[in-house]
Amino acid sequence: MPAHAHVTDPAPDPDTTPEADPDAAATDPLGRERAHLAASRSALRAMREDVENLDIRDVTANWVNAIVLQAQIDDRIKALADLAHTPLFFGRLNYLHAPGAELAEGAEGEQFYIGRRHVHDAGGDPMVIDWRAPVSQPFYRASKNDPQDIGLRRRFGYTGGELTAYEDEHLSDPAEAAAVSKLLQQEIERPRVGPMRDIVATIQPEQDEIVRSGLSGSVCVQGGPGTGKTAVGLHRVAYLLYAHRDRLARTGTLVIGPNRSFLHYIEQVLPALGELEVKQATVDDLVARADLEVRGTDAAETAVVKGDARMAEVLRRAVHSHVSEPVEPLMVVRGSRRWRVPAYEIAEIVAELQNRDIRYGAARDALPQRIAHAVLVRMEQAGEAPDDRVQDAVARNPAVKAVVKSVWPLVEPAKLVLRLLSDAEFLAEHAEGVLSQEEQELLLWSKPARSVKSAKWSAADLVLIDETNDLVERTHSLGHVVVDEAQDLSPMQYRAVGRRCTTGSATVLGDLAQGTTPWATRSWDEALAHLGKPGAVLEELTAGFRVPREVIAYASRLLPSISPGLSPVSSVRETPGSLIISAVDAADSLPSAVIDACRASLVHEGSIGLIAADARIPELAEALTEAGLPYLAPGEETTAESRLTLVPASLAKGLEYDYVVLHEPADVVSGEPDTRTGLRRLYVCLTRAVSGLTLLHAAPLPDPLTQP
Repeated sequence: MPAHAHVTDPAPDPDTTPEADPDAAATDPLGRERAHLAASRSALRAMREDVENLDIRDVTANWVNAIVLQAQIDDRIKALADLAHTPLFFGRLNYLHAPGAELAEGAEGEQFYIGRRHVHDAGGDPMVIDWRAPVSQPFYRASKNDPQDIGLRRRFGYTGGELTAYEDEHLSDPAEAAAVSKLLQQEIERPRVGPMRDIVATIQPEQDEIVRSGLSGSVCVQGGPGTGKTAVGLHRVAYLLYAHRDRLARTGTLVIGPNRSFLHYIEQVLPALGELEVKQATVDDLVARADLEVRGTDAAETAVVKGDARMAEVLRRAVHSHVSEPVEPLMVVRGSRRWRVPAYEIAEIVAELQNRDIRYGAARDALPQRIAHAVLVRMEQAGEAPDDRVQDAVARNPAVKAVVKSVWPLVEPAKLVLRLLSDAEFLAEHAEGVLSQEEQELLLWSKPARSVKSAKWSAADLVLIDETNDLVERTHSLGHVVVDEAQDLSPMQYRAVGRRCTTGSATVLGDLAQGTTPWATRSWDEALAHLGKPGAVLEELTAGFRVPREVIAYASRLLPSISPGLSPVSSVRETPGSLIISAVDAADSLPSAVIDACRASLVHEGSIGLIAADARIPELAEALTEAGLPYLAPGEETTAESRLTLVPASLAKGLEYDYVVLHEPADVVSGEPDTRTGLRRLYVCLTRAVSGLTLLHAAPLPDPLTQP
């Protein structure tokens, strides 16, 4: 077979499939692969039926165990689903020797099919190997320079769920030259309809290294548009669940995204890989409280101060300011005896607890036991022999409780934050030397709220309450957290995320050039310090697989203005004609030009995104309706019948469309608080296209785009 051989064939006729004609399967390589696909699907159905037929009536001790076991069985049944249009396997590896065996002369090799999940036959022999298994790793990393004992790597092409092509690389054959895989390129460029799909068949070596990095260490991935950082993060979760399932089943995993539209877009990736238990949330979801409603908004300069890491010190001071010096001795009466603990000794106990740097609530819980211990020492000195029960009784004594209430009172986080934002003197006392007078004035509400319930809390306020709550009581830590579009988090939001993985690890994904909040991350070192993961490994993805070269090169003209020193993405996809820049003579004709551009884009296969400044969305929605063009909102799933989505610029981040029509770049820039943030927002919008971008403008383009 010639170098990098590519074999293709029309989709098989149902009456002449390899199952129906075994002789054809024996003589036709493509037929044999189709036969293996059919047999693998049959084996997967059998695996699912085995689980469905399990009888648990005699193996559960009680109804609680029965419910838990049934839920696990139901999840297993879902994980074993055979998705009709999702290939069960996408590759094959022929090892020269059995993996793990000595590379002896004449040693027999093995053949493995690589897919999204493990499938075995009735005898337990593997028919498809999970892509996460160690034996699958060479599928992603082997090369002509490093064949990793692979004689042949075969990639499969599918049409509508049917195997229609394969492509071979003879990695250990020095006579065969390295070549670009056409099937790999076709899979990367395949039109996008519906939610985000997995990249399991197209993972690149540099991506695979990140995906398979260990659970114990945290990883930060800086990746420009189209480098696949989001997909890498999701596949890393799937890999970690495979490699450390028992541990993560106990500790939990979480994917954090920037907004609900984004989470809806990515939500099918993990289930397609057989992982159903990963929770997804926004940062606002993390800090939300059932008893508090976000009804207020902050001016940008106020939100910047509230999101500043210095607020953590202000809150710490405010919490611990509630601890006071005892002024009177303690007298405990038990029966006919009275036991006295002087005020100075109680003060020493309080000071020792404060110096231990434990949570405010934990120290408060320990205080009565420490005071009770001081009483027991006096009992023992008087000749008594008290035990733990006596100490517990003394700790519950009304006199001890009264001292604790006076010296170390309860702190309700929301009430404390309410007071800080309402009481200028209280704020000044605890912000002295931390925040300037001007910053303190920005924090104070113009009209103080009367109560926690009536306050118009902002999203940033709830982050402050979450920080305060952690000062009082430790936040539960998960085993692994993935945070995407992390460049938009404030330092205080990083701290909120970090609290959720203090004993676990994190995968941080983002692009400094796409930071569009006033508090956007300036450097990953700084961000990781706020997260509590200063030792995280920083990886950079610069090879682009999604955005055409012409489009990313045009968008990269903005980089010197928005993120100097950041490496531009080098796209591997050269697509002539993928960028159209059209100047419209008058603003009155711009809507009609937009309609024409949308119609032209809809001629192509795949999804279409019409992106515009938020303020322009209502008039564009009206224009689309009048033109008879149905459209979706971000987060709504595209279908073959409904492929056009109207996207406000503020929600474009993380989304992708085959073809994008971008309306009036100048409006996108002017819609933000400052020029740099506006240009970053424009950079995001320019890089949402997978196949083609049409840019329409009546106003002059922003200056950086006019520079060659």
